[in-house]
Amino acid sequence: MRSINLTPRFWVAACLVAFTLLVGLVGPLVIQVNPHATIGGLYDKPNFGSVAMWLGTDNAGQSVIANLVHGVRTSLFVGLMAGAISTLIGLVFGLVAGFQGGWLDDLLMGVTNIALAIPSIVVVILLSIAVNGTTSLTLAAVIGVTGWPWTARAVRAQATSVRNREHIDVARLSGARWVSILAWDVLPYLLSYVAMAFVLQMSGAILAEAALSMLGLGPSGSVSLGIMLYWALAWGSVRTGAWWAFLPPTLMLTLIAFSLLLLQASLDEVFNPRLRRGRSKRRLAVAGTPAAIPAAGVVSEPVLEGDRS
Repeated sequence: MRSINLTPRFWVAACLVAFTLLVGLVGPLVIQVNPHATIGGLYDKPNFGSVAMWLGTDNAGQSVIANLVHGVRTSLFVGLMAGAISTLIGLVFGLVAGFQGGWLDDLLMGVTNIALAIPSIVVVILLSIAVNGTTSLTLAAVIGVTGWPWTARAVRAQATSVRNREHIDVARLSGARWVSILAWDVLPYLLSYVAMAFVLQMSGAILAEAALSMLGLGPSGSVSLGIMLYWALAWGSVRTGAWWAFLPPTLMLTLIAFSLLLLQASLDEVFNPRLRRGRSKRRLAVAGTPAAIPAAGVVSEPVLEGDRS
Protein backbone atom coordinates (compact mmCIF):
# COMPACT_ATOMS: atom_id res chain seq x y z
CA MET A 1 0.00 0.00 0.00
CA ARG A 2 1.39 3.38 -1.03
CA SER A 3 2.05 5.77 1.82
CA ILE A 4 0.49 9.22 1.81
CA ASN A 5 2.98 12.04 1.39
CA LEU A 6 1.76 14.89 3.57
CA THR A 7 3.08 18.25 2.39
CA PRO A 8 4.19 21.15 4.64
CA ARG A 9 1.16 23.07 3.42
CA PHE A 10 -1.07 20.32 4.80
CA TRP A 11 0.55 20.49 8.24
CA VAL A 12 0.20 24.27 8.36
CA ALA A 13 -3.47 23.99 7.42
CA ALA A 14 -4.03 21.18 9.92
CA CYS A 15 -2.48 23.22 12.73
CA LEU A 16 -4.63 26.25 11.90
CA VAL A 17 -7.80 24.14 11.76
CA ALA A 18 -6.85 22.44 15.04
CA PHE A 19 -6.38 25.86 16.65
CA THR A 20 -9.84 27.05 15.57
CA LEU A 21 -11.38 23.82 16.83
CA LEU A 22 -9.54 24.27 20.12
CA VAL A 23 -10.93 27.79 20.49
CA GLY A 24 -14.47 26.68 19.67
CA LEU A 25 -14.58 23.45 21.67
CA VAL A 26 -12.23 24.00 24.60
CA GLY A 27 -12.53 27.79 24.85
CA PRO A 28 -16.00 27.81 26.44
CA LEU A 29 -14.80 25.26 29.01
CA VAL A 30 -11.76 27.34 29.95
CA ILE A 31 -13.44 30.75 29.88
CA GLN A 32 -16.48 29.96 32.00
CA VAL A 33 -18.23 33.29 31.57
CA ASN A 34 -21.86 33.65 30.53
CA PRO A 35 -21.72 35.42 27.14
CA HIS A 36 -25.13 37.01 27.80
CA ALA A 37 -24.25 38.38 31.24
CA THR A 38 -23.64 42.12 31.66
CA ILE A 39 -20.25 42.61 33.35
CA GLY A 40 -19.47 46.23 32.49
CA GLY A 41 -20.45 49.30 30.54
CA LEU A 42 -20.52 50.23 26.87
CA TYR A 43 -17.22 49.29 25.21
CA ASP A 44 -15.10 49.04 28.34
CA LYS A 45 -11.45 48.71 27.36
CA PRO A 46 -9.60 45.40 27.73
CA ASN A 47 -7.72 44.74 30.94
CA PHE A 48 -6.17 41.71 32.58
CA GLY A 49 -7.90 42.11 35.92
CA SER A 50 -10.20 39.19 35.12
CA VAL A 51 -10.55 36.64 32.33
CA ALA A 52 -13.89 38.10 31.27
CA MET A 53 -12.25 41.47 30.55
CA TRP A 54 -9.30 40.26 28.50
CA LEU A 55 -10.96 41.66 25.36
CA GLY A 56 -13.15 44.26 27.05
CA THR A 57 -16.92 44.53 26.65
CA ASP A 58 -19.24 45.05 23.71
CA ASN A 59 -22.18 47.40 23.18
CA ALA A 60 -24.27 45.55 25.77
CA GLY A 61 -21.53 45.41 28.39
CA GLN A 62 -20.97 41.70 27.75
CA SER A 63 -17.60 39.97 27.70
CA VAL A 64 -16.11 40.01 24.20
CA ILE A 65 -13.83 37.04 24.83
CA ALA A 66 -16.74 34.94 26.13
CA ASN A 67 -18.80 35.88 23.08
CA LEU A 68 -15.82 35.11 20.85
CA VAL A 69 -15.26 31.52 21.99
CA HIS A 70 -19.00 30.77 21.96
CA GLY A 71 -19.31 32.50 18.59
CA VAL A 72 -16.56 30.35 17.09
CA ARG A 73 -18.34 27.23 18.33
CA THR A 74 -21.66 28.33 16.79
CA SER A 75 -20.05 29.25 13.47
CA LEU A 76 -18.21 25.92 13.32
CA PHE A 77 -21.42 24.04 14.12
CA VAL A 78 -23.34 25.84 11.37
CA GLY A 79 -20.50 25.26 8.90
CA LEU A 80 -20.19 21.58 9.80
CA MET A 81 -23.91 20.85 9.51
CA ALA A 82 -24.46 22.94 6.38
CA GLY A 83 -21.36 21.48 4.74
CA ALA A 84 -22.53 17.94 5.49
CA ILE A 85 -26.01 18.62 4.10
CA SER A 86 -24.69 20.28 0.93
CA THR A 87 -22.13 17.56 0.31
CA LEU A 88 -24.63 14.75 0.89
CA ILE A 89 -27.26 16.19 -1.46
CA GLY A 90 -24.69 16.97 -4.14
CA LEU A 91 -23.14 13.52 -3.78
CA VAL A 92 -26.47 11.73 -4.25
CA PHE A 93 -27.50 13.86 -7.24
CA GLY A 94 -24.09 13.58 -8.89
CA LEU A 95 -23.63 9.84 -8.33
CA VAL A 96 -27.06 8.86 -9.60
CA ALA A 97 -26.94 11.21 -12.59
CA GLY A 98 -23.42 10.28 -13.64
CA PHE A 99 -23.81 6.53 -13.17
CA GLN A 100 -27.31 6.02 -14.56
CA GLY A 101 -27.17 8.46 -17.47
CA GLY A 102 -30.09 8.76 -19.88
CA TRP A 103 -33.29 10.54 -18.92
CA LEU A 104 -32.48 10.41 -15.21
CA ASP A 105 -29.21 12.23 -15.85
CA ASP A 106 -31.04 14.87 -17.89
CA LEU A 107 -33.68 15.31 -15.18
CA LEU A 108 -31.27 15.61 -12.26
CA MET A 109 -28.87 17.88 -14.13
CA GLY A 110 -31.82 20.00 -15.26
CA VAL A 111 -32.80 20.53 -11.63
CA THR A 112 -29.17 21.27 -10.79
CA ASN A 113 -28.83 23.82 -13.58
CA ILE A 114 -32.01 25.58 -12.46
CA ALA A 115 -30.67 25.71 -8.91
CA LEU A 116 -27.38 27.13 -10.20
CA ALA A 117 -29.18 29.80 -12.20
CA ILE A 118 -30.92 31.15 -9.10
CA PRO A 119 -28.67 33.32 -6.87
CA SER A 120 -28.22 31.22 -3.75
CA ILE A 121 -27.85 34.23 -1.44
CA VAL A 122 -31.33 35.43 -2.47
CA VAL A 123 -32.83 32.01 -1.74
CA VAL A 124 -31.03 31.82 1.61
CA ILE A 125 -32.30 35.27 2.62
CA LEU A 126 -35.88 34.44 1.61
CA LEU A 127 -35.82 31.10 3.43
CA SER A 128 -34.29 32.69 6.52
CA ILE A 129 -37.05 35.29 6.58
CA ALA A 130 -39.71 32.62 6.04
CA VAL A 131 -38.44 30.47 8.93
CA ASN A 132 -39.89 31.80 12.16
CA GLY A 133 -37.37 31.83 15.01
CA THR A 134 -34.16 30.82 13.25
CA THR A 135 -31.89 28.54 15.27
CA SER A 136 -28.37 27.43 14.45
CA LEU A 137 -29.66 24.11 13.12
CA THR A 138 -32.37 25.61 10.92
CA LEU A 139 -29.92 28.18 9.57
CA ALA A 140 -27.48 25.38 8.75
CA ALA A 141 -30.27 23.50 6.97
CA VAL A 142 -31.22 26.59 4.96
CA ILE A 143 -27.62 27.16 3.89
CA GLY A 144 -27.10 23.45 3.22
CA VAL A 145 -30.08 22.95 0.88
CA THR A 146 -28.96 25.89 -1.28
CA GLY A 147 -25.26 25.09 -1.61
CA TRP A 148 -25.21 21.64 -3.24
CA PRO A 149 -25.53 22.25 -7.04
CA TRP A 150 -21.86 22.78 -7.92
CA THR A 151 -20.90 19.67 -5.93
CA ALA A 152 -23.52 17.67 -7.84
CA ARG A 153 -22.10 18.73 -11.21
CA ALA A 154 -18.52 17.94 -10.20
CA VAL A 155 -19.43 14.53 -8.72
CA ARG A 156 -21.49 13.73 -11.82
CA ALA A 157 -18.43 14.31 -14.01
CA GLN A 158 -16.33 12.02 -11.79
CA ALA A 159 -18.99 9.29 -11.73
CA THR A 160 -19.34 9.42 -15.52
CA SER A 161 -15.62 8.75 -15.94
CA VAL A 162 -15.77 5.74 -13.59
CA ARG A 163 -18.96 3.98 -14.74
CA ASN A 164 -17.41 2.34 -17.85
CA ARG A 165 -14.41 0.77 -16.12
CA GLU A 166 -13.93 -2.97 -16.31
CA HIS A 167 -14.62 -3.75 -12.67
CA ILE A 168 -17.95 -1.88 -12.94
CA ASP A 169 -18.91 -4.06 -15.93
CA VAL A 170 -17.95 -7.16 -13.95
CA ALA A 171 -20.16 -6.02 -11.07
CA ARG A 172 -23.07 -5.51 -13.48
CA LEU A 173 -22.61 -8.95 -15.02
CA SER A 174 -22.54 -10.52 -11.57
CA GLY A 175 -26.08 -9.25 -10.99
CA ALA A 176 -25.29 -6.60 -8.39
CA ARG A 177 -27.88 -3.85 -8.01
CA TRP A 178 -26.92 -0.38 -9.20
CA VAL A 179 -27.25 1.03 -5.68
CA SER A 180 -24.78 -1.57 -4.42
CA ILE A 181 -22.40 -0.81 -7.29
CA LEU A 182 -22.55 2.89 -6.47
CA ALA A 183 -21.83 2.27 -2.79
CA TRP A 184 -19.06 -0.31 -3.12
CA ASP A 185 -17.47 0.21 -6.53
CA VAL A 186 -17.96 3.85 -7.54
CA LEU A 187 -18.01 5.82 -4.28
CA PRO A 188 -14.56 4.66 -3.06
CA TYR A 189 -13.00 6.32 -6.11
CA LEU A 190 -14.63 9.62 -5.18
CA LEU A 191 -13.95 9.74 -1.44
CA SER A 192 -10.92 12.01 -1.79
CA TYR A 193 -12.91 14.45 -3.89
CA VAL A 194 -15.85 14.28 -1.47
CA ALA A 195 -13.52 15.18 1.41
CA MET A 196 -12.24 18.24 -0.46
CA ALA A 197 -15.78 19.25 -1.44
CA PHE A 198 -16.92 19.01 2.18
CA VAL A 199 -14.10 21.25 3.40
CA LEU A 200 -14.94 23.83 0.74
CA GLN A 201 -18.66 23.63 1.52
CA MET A 202 -17.97 24.11 5.22
CA SER A 203 -15.89 27.21 4.53
CA GLY A 204 -18.60 28.69 2.33
CA ALA A 205 -21.29 27.91 4.89
CA ILE A 206 -19.40 29.71 7.68
CA LEU A 207 -19.03 32.80 5.50
CA ALA A 208 -22.71 32.57 4.49
CA GLU A 209 -23.75 32.43 8.14
CA ALA A 210 -21.64 35.49 8.87
CA ALA A 211 -23.21 37.37 5.94
CA LEU A 212 -26.74 36.48 7.06
CA SER A 213 -25.98 37.43 10.66
CA MET A 214 -24.63 40.80 9.56
CA LEU A 215 -27.96 41.33 7.77
CA GLY A 216 -29.81 40.59 11.01
CA LEU A 217 -30.86 37.06 9.97
CA GLY A 218 -28.53 35.10 12.23
CA PRO A 219 -29.51 32.41 14.74
CA SER A 220 -31.63 33.84 17.51
CA GLY A 221 -30.74 33.21 21.14
CA SER A 222 -27.12 32.33 20.41
CA VAL A 223 -23.84 34.05 19.63
CA SER A 224 -21.90 33.74 16.37
CA LEU A 225 -19.04 35.63 14.77
CA GLY A 226 -21.46 37.23 12.33
CA ILE A 227 -23.76 38.40 15.12
CA MET A 228 -20.80 39.94 16.95
CA LEU A 229 -19.90 41.88 13.81
CA TYR A 230 -23.52 42.93 13.32
CA TRP A 231 -23.78 44.52 16.77
CA ALA A 232 -20.28 46.00 16.55
CA LEU A 233 -21.15 47.78 13.31
CA ALA A 234 -24.66 48.74 14.43
CA TRP A 235 -23.30 50.45 17.56
CA GLY A 236 -20.46 52.24 15.81
CA SER A 237 -17.49 50.42 17.30
CA VAL A 238 -15.36 51.35 14.28
CA ARG A 239 -16.28 55.02 14.56
CA THR A 240 -15.65 55.15 18.31
CA GLY A 241 -12.35 53.26 18.08
CA ALA A 242 -13.52 50.22 20.07
CA TRP A 243 -11.36 47.83 18.04
CA TRP A 244 -11.80 45.00 20.54
CA ALA A 245 -15.47 44.72 19.56
CA PHE A 246 -14.98 44.09 15.82
CA LEU A 247 -11.34 43.06 15.29
CA PRO A 248 -11.33 39.70 17.18
CA PRO A 249 -14.39 38.25 15.37
CA THR A 250 -13.06 39.56 12.06
CA LEU A 251 -9.68 37.91 12.59
CA MET A 252 -11.23 34.63 13.73
CA LEU A 253 -13.59 34.55 10.76
CA THR A 254 -10.70 35.23 8.40
CA LEU A 255 -8.55 32.58 10.09
CA ILE A 256 -11.28 29.93 9.87
CA ALA A 257 -11.99 30.60 6.19
CA PHE A 258 -8.29 30.78 5.30
CA SER A 259 -7.39 27.59 7.18
CA LEU A 260 -10.20 25.60 5.53
CA LEU A 261 -9.32 26.86 2.05
CA LEU A 262 -5.66 26.05 2.70
CA LEU A 263 -6.66 22.58 3.92
CA GLN A 264 -8.68 22.01 0.75
CA ALA A 265 -5.74 23.04 -1.44
CA SER A 266 -3.33 20.85 0.53
CA LEU A 267 -5.67 17.86 0.29
CA ASP A 268 -5.70 18.36 -3.47
CA GLU A 269 -1.91 17.99 -3.42
CA VAL A 270 -2.07 14.94 -1.15
CA PHE A 271 -4.64 13.11 -3.27
CA ASN A 272 -3.20 14.28 -6.60
CA PRO A 273 0.54 13.49 -6.73
CA ARG A 274 0.79 14.82 -10.29
CA LEU A 275 -0.20 18.27 -9.06
CA ARG A 276 2.47 18.12 -6.36
CA ARG A 277 5.14 17.00 -8.85
CA GLY A 278 4.08 19.70 -11.30
CA ARG A 279 4.50 22.42 -8.69
CA SER A 280 7.90 21.02 -7.71
CA LYS A 281 9.00 21.14 -11.34
CA ARG A 282 7.88 24.74 -11.69
CA ARG A 283 9.78 25.73 -8.54
CA LEU A 284 12.92 24.05 -9.86
CA ALA A 285 12.50 25.72 -13.24
CA VAL A 286 12.18 29.14 -11.62
CA ALA A 287 15.18 28.54 -9.37
CA GLY A 288 17.23 27.29 -12.32
CA THR A 289 18.78 23.84 -12.54
CA PRO A 290 22.39 23.65 -13.73
CA ALA A 291 22.86 21.53 -16.83
CA ALA A 292 25.88 19.70 -18.19
CA ILE A 293 28.02 21.57 -20.75
CA PRO A 294 26.77 20.46 -24.18
CA ALA A 295 29.12 19.16 -26.84
CA ALA A 296 29.84 21.30 -29.88
CA GLY A 297 26.78 21.63 -32.09
CA VAL A 298 24.52 19.92 -29.55
CA VAL A 299 21.94 21.85 -27.56
CA SER A 300 20.86 20.23 -24.33
CA GLU A 301 18.04 21.25 -22.00
CA PRO A 302 18.26 21.35 -18.21
CA VAL A 303 17.13 18.09 -16.64
CA LEU A 304 14.64 18.62 -13.83
CA GLU A 305 14.73 16.47 -10.77
CA GLY A 306 11.24 15.04 -11.40
CA ASP A 307 12.15 14.04 -15.01
CA ARG A 308 15.03 11.74 -14.09
CA SER A 309 14.20 8.09 -14.29
